[in-house]
Amino acid sequence: MITHYFHSGFSVSGEDILLIFDYWRGEEGEVSGDLEITPEALQRYRSVVVFISHEHIDHMDPVVFTWKDLPNISYVVSSDMPVGTRGKRMAPGDTYSPAEGVDITAFDSTDLGVSFLVNFQGLKVFHAGDLNFWHWREESTMHEIEEADSEFRKAVAPISKEKIDVAFFPLDPRQGTMFEAGANYFVMSVKPRIMIPMHYFHRADIALDYSRTASSRSTEVIAMPLYGDRLQLDMADDGYLNVRYLQKAEIPEEEYPPEEEEEITEAYTPAYSLSDGDNLLEEDNPFAESDLPITSLSEESEEDS
Repeated sequence: MITHYFHSGFSVSGEDILLIFDYWRGEEGEVSGDLEITPEALQRYRSVVVFISHEHIDHMDPVVFTWKDLPNISYVVSSDMPVGTRGKRMAPGDTYSPAEGVDITAFDSTDLGVSFLVNFQGLKVFHAGDLNFWHWREESTMHEIEEADSEFRKAVAPISKEKIDVAFFPLDPRQGTMFEAGANYFVMSVKPRIMIPMHYFHRADIALDYSRTASSRSTEVIAMPLYGDRLQLDMADDGYLNVRYLQKAEIPEEEYPPEEEEEITEAYTPAYSLSDGDNLLEEDNPFAESDLPITSLSEESEEDS
């Protein structure tokens, strides 16, 4: 089960393990009341892993450190952050397994810190942190844009070699024109089976619009616009992902963690099959008519050879 909190904050739960990524309650307390993660709820899990990709306040709510005395809590943070005896600092390329069924690899970022890939009970989950093509077309010089583009492509290259089931990736409208260029390149190069936009602050409309236009044969883009929204993912033996979208208002408050899911909403039907091995055809390319300088990794490899 995937739960959206605010901004870049998500959790992923399975059986008796909970992963929490970049939890932040917001400047105005957007996540409060029954939307908050509480120590009481955390104690229902055998193991809780708290990820902090970097030290920016919108990715690191101080409240997460008040959980440190719970016996089932561990922290995984970027290598440039301090961490106590019950945590692990990770630099790009590092691997770590804090609990059975949880295998973590850290990748680079184009801002502070790192991004995380977690093999979680057979589901590969990627959280980008602040990895993005950070450019401002109205303000940056062409040289600055080219440097940012090169840095971003370099960071994405090793990630594109992984098979990713679910990716949380920034979609920040503050960048102005072509703010979605980083997300476009990530979708085209990495081809995660599901991409969930994040880091759009209060602009849920941006995530919804992007999800309507950016899905392809390889990737289904799913927006989670409301605080507390959930996705239930069930992986079949053949690798097919069954996805159900659950709005916060439709979920009983006592259901945390869920023990037995009821049919409380209609099944979410992806635009395409999300089975392994799908290849993106040219006619399925949602950015074919874009003026973005997108080059496939295979084309880049040919240029370098």
